[in-house]
Amino acid sequence: MQLYCNSLTQYSRLKTREVKIGDLLLGNLHPIRVQTMTTTDTMDTIATVEQSIRCIEAGAELVRITAPSKKEAENLENIRNELRKRGYNTPLIADIHFTPNAAEIAARIVEKVRVNPGNYVDKKKFEQIDYTDLEYIEEIERIRERFTPLLKICKEYGTAMRIGTNHGSLSDRIMSRYGDTPMGMVESAMEFLRIARGESYHNIILSMKSSNPQVMVQAYRLLIQQMDTEFGECYPLHLGVTEAGDGEDGRVKSAAGIGTLLEDGIGDTIRVSLTEDPEFEIPVCKDLVKRYSVDSRPLIVDGKVPFIDTIPYSPFEYKRRETFAVDHIGAKHVPVVIADLSKIGKITAESLQSVGYTYDAATDKWNIGDAAADYIFTGHQIIDFALPGTLKVIVYPAAWALINEKEKYFPIYDTGGYEEAELKSDTINFVMIDCFNDETQINDFTYLDEIANDRTVVFCLSSTNKHAMPAVRRMFMELMNRNIDNPVILLCDSHWETADEHLIHYSTECGALLLDGFGDGISLGMSDKSHELTAMSYEQNASGRNYVRNNSVEQFLNNTAFNILQATRTRISKTEYISCPSCGRTLFELQETTARIRSRTNHLKGLKIAIMGCIVNGPGEMADADFGYVGSGVGKITLYKGKEVMKKNIDSNIAVDELINLLKENEAWIEPF
Repeated sequence: MQLYCNSLTQYSRLKTREVKIGDLLLGNLHPIRVQTMTTTDTMDTIATVEQSIRCIEAGAELVRITAPSKKEAENLENIRNELRKRGYNTPLIADIHFTPNAAEIAARIVEKVRVNPGNYVDKKKFEQIDYTDLEYIEEIERIRERFTPLLKICKEYGTAMRIGTNHGSLSDRIMSRYGDTPMGMVESAMEFLRIARGESYHNIILSMKSSNPQVMVQAYRLLIQQMDTEFGECYPLHLGVTEAGDGEDGRVKSAAGIGTLLEDGIGDTIRVSLTEDPEFEIPVCKDLVKRYSVDSRPLIVDGKVPFIDTIPYSPFEYKRRETFAVDHIGAKHVPVVIADLSKIGKITAESLQSVGYTYDAATDKWNIGDAAADYIFTGHQIIDFALPGTLKVIVYPAAWALINEKEKYFPIYDTGGYEEAELKSDTINFVMIDCFNDETQINDFTYLDEIANDRTVVFCLSSTNKHAMPAVRRMFMELMNRNIDNPVILLCDSHWETADEHLIHYSTECGALLLDGFGDGISLGMSDKSHELTAMSYEQNASGRNYVRNNSVEQFLNNTAFNILQATRTRISKTEYISCPSCGRTLFELQETTARIRSRTNHLKGLKIAIMGCIVNGPGEMADADFGYVGSGVGKITLYKGKEVMKKNIDSNIAVDELINLLKENEAWIEPF
């Protein structure tokens, strides 16, 4: 199988063509650039300039500004001139949808234009289902005629271009032949790229964005493979997850998608799309990128993780690794969450509130939340109170040996400890493996064969290798090639210092594995120092970030585990919101509206609701949402069920109530408790 990156076992940046954007060089192993997009009205020159400055001072190396029509495109000159007058030379990008004329104006003013191949020439009408080969060729020629003038302007003015495909805005032509698929996204971009190459224009960046990280990751991998096959080279890649949302949800989803690709050396510039002020996107970008800096880890990790000849899975489609079930771990069961409570000095009934269990003394009953951990790890500590009926406990073997009633307690061993143990559980034995750590050239696999397919063993994989994710992934491949079908828990420890950094670390390392179908459970932990620093930040409430909603480290770890499973679509525990970052096109107060809709609907577990600022991010880009709330005019909202308009041009003052009514009409509503 042809790879999409240099190596699946060693970190190595994928070399791409060098692109010049103003004075900024991108691609060709230059540093990964961070960028954002303004949310102001492009016609408000001063507001846009001042917001751009806030983003630049936060660290943005590129700033994108929407230009939905000719007048906004023309005003980019005033914005650029005012920024230059104030001493800011950061390259500007014009964001174009639907309007080639605006792109041709902007390309003469700013350093880069972004076009969406799904709507630059085409308008998505959902009218024509089938195209003959001749009709398809005629459509390509129509695109060539309309796109070529922009290419010539970009060549003349030295303007760079991003061909930015979005999963939900594929043209009818692409949909007819490829469907709503990652390969359809790739071909959408390739049509435009082939035309550009035909004009000898190469100052191009590409992106494959989706609100679904599974689709997004697969599309980028397929694009790299296609470019390499067709051209023998790769153009720079802009990474992003569209409509990620806000708060922890938006950060986790973005890190899972973007981080999965960065882990394999893919990506030349990134943007984290949050429903927040754009300057708040930059610290998240920085936390993602700094993991791959020279100071953080070597650019090339020595060959501690062995090369593999046969890859036993497809990285271009999602398929969960097949396992047998040990109790309710593995097989068809959703991935479990194991909460680490081992750093709590004395675990009480109140301690379990942080992992989803609340005790009601008046009724002598436990209330169990949707994000309630399936297991808790307590180390050497044995619980001295009656546990909730569904909760089970993992302890070290010495503690487990002292317990008389072992129905709810299970031991966790290192590999050698399990082989040597005289006393083992008849139900579940957790066995930890440190995958290809830096002190070991290659793991001795003989022990795997000795305990392979033991119907009580659940492997717990982690790695102290500097580049941990590929080491764990390599062990998964070893298990698959040896036909070892035991379920696996992903153990992930963080040595970073802040909640922000931990969130990125867990989402990247675990998200990358889950998106490839690896993992039947997840358990997050911290070093003692990291735990102490993070606990202090909660006690002092020093973070200052509105997305930190946790009261303890344990609650943060538990919530993050469930958020990662939700983001990777492997376990749904709450309502999912597909919410675009606001921009100059937004037709209502997006952040306030998102919060209002969330407060009314956050009990609808498993439902996907899209909240889109305008028709550009409307029925197409909300992709696989169940219901949509889309700006259709100033103060006007259109409601969708799937991609079908249900209620049009509703006054925004009553639109949230009308959304609730729509949910009720379609039997998607349940009354909150």
